Amino acid sequence: MKIVSKLSLLLVVCLIQMNVSIAQEETITAKYKEQAIQQLARLMNDFYVFPEVAKQTEEHLMAQWQAGHFDQFTDDESFAAALTTSVQEINHDKHMRVRVNPPYEAQPNTPERRLEERLDWIERSRRGSYGFNRVEILEGNVGYLDLRGFAGLENAQASADAAMALMARTDAIIFDLSKNGGGSPRMVQYLCSYFFDQKVHLNSLYWREGDQTEEFWTLEEVGGAKMPDVPLFVITSDRTFSGAEEFSYNMQTQKRATLVGQTTGGGANPGGTRVINDNLTVFIPMGKAINPITKTNWEGVGVVPEVVTTVEEAFAKTHQLAQTAAENYRAATKKKYTQLFSDLNSKLDHYTAGKSEEEILQGLTTCEEAGLLGEGDINMLGYEYLMEHKKPQIAKAIFRANTLLHPNSANVFDSYAEALMMEGDLTASLENYQKAVDIARENQDRDLEFFEKNLENVRRKLSEGKE
Repeated sequence: MKIVSKLSLLLVVCLIQMNVSIAQEETITAKYKEQAIQQLARLMNDFYVFPEVAKQTEEHLMAQWQAGHFDQFTDDESFAAALTTSVQEINHDKHMRVRVNPPYEAQPNTPERRLEERLDWIERSRRGSYGFNRVEILEGNVGYLDLRGFAGLENAQASADAAMALMARTDAIIFDLSKNGGGSPRMVQYLCSYFFDQKVHLNSLYWREGDQTEEFWTLEEVGGAKMPDVPLFVITSDRTFSGAEEFSYNMQTQKRATLVGQTTGGGANPGGTRVINDNLTVFIPMGKAINPITKTNWEGVGVVPEVVTTVEEAFAKTHQLAQTAAENYRAATKKKYTQLFSDLNSKLDHYTAGKSEEEILQGLTTCEEAGLLGEGDINMLGYEYLMEHKKPQIAKAIFRANTLLHPNSANVFDSYAEALMMEGDLTASLENYQKAVDIARENQDRDLEFFEKNLENVRRKLSEGKE
């Protein structure tokens, strides 16, 4: 019993010593805090987009330090929070925040540490699906994207294109940015580009370094079909911040979307993370957004939605508005398609050899650009005039137009060649059958053998004719 008692006493003493040791490690010293404040001040003066505000913030920090304000904070977490509060009391910049580094095993400023940090970032991005949290088609053929962040375009473009592809045939779209804290301006630019078919100046970023301004315009091409006319709605909240606010502001000022929800967080100054010490970092805004229409931004005031709702009502209200917009969009699209098809039929019915070919090409181009017809539809239309209506001249004009619209399709040249052969123009038919075979070989087309047989057939006819 005495031995057990001695062992128990020894264990208790060891535990107390361990706890004291851990507490001592977690307790930060006055010297540590002073050096951190001085480094934070240097970083602000060197990089903050507004130098005069940085100086005022430094004076405030040093005054608080000398007054003993930071004495009460004894660990990194509470100290970082206190520093964030102090700097924001002066600059009111919600982007500028002091954070505690995640616990890493490797020493700072080593290749192992950089690898550890990179792997941690990759894992967090993978788990978060690069911000694309949920995409689905709601009742009323309304596309819905719950986007939690704007990840870097170099990593997340495939995810963006996949989400947009799922919603490509919807009649209205909702971007839910109510839980989106921002991210890459390149991804903002990319997703905005899906909703414009013309070059539009979306936003500019002024950078203190180099005293330069970077303009962001819509991209001419994206990885899917553009939707310039589809009604767009954006759900916002006070958690909508930074890049998510830019997307909302871009669309609002361009009158391209309706915003529903609450006023956003109010952070318009982009920047980057800087190291204070081994344990602390700070995000320093090094630039500011400049909207080309308002000549200002949403810093400190947020983006105010057109339709104000509570957090609980935002989704239902937005879906209701989107369903109504989708109905109107379908009606307008039907009217538009009816007129386009009527114009095309008029061109076909009033065909004049040598004159109507270009008019038919123009009509088919317009229908295809509007999404009314595709390659296969045009091909079927050509056969309809060739076989059913017995109007080979019109059929040839349709098939020819399809080769111009789809020059990398073996099938369209094969169809055009068939119409030429039936008209007796074997030389032109041979040329187009050969074109079909060449394209099929290059594309490794599964119908290559079929195209080769058609080519041999017309060659045989030509040989028989010469004999």
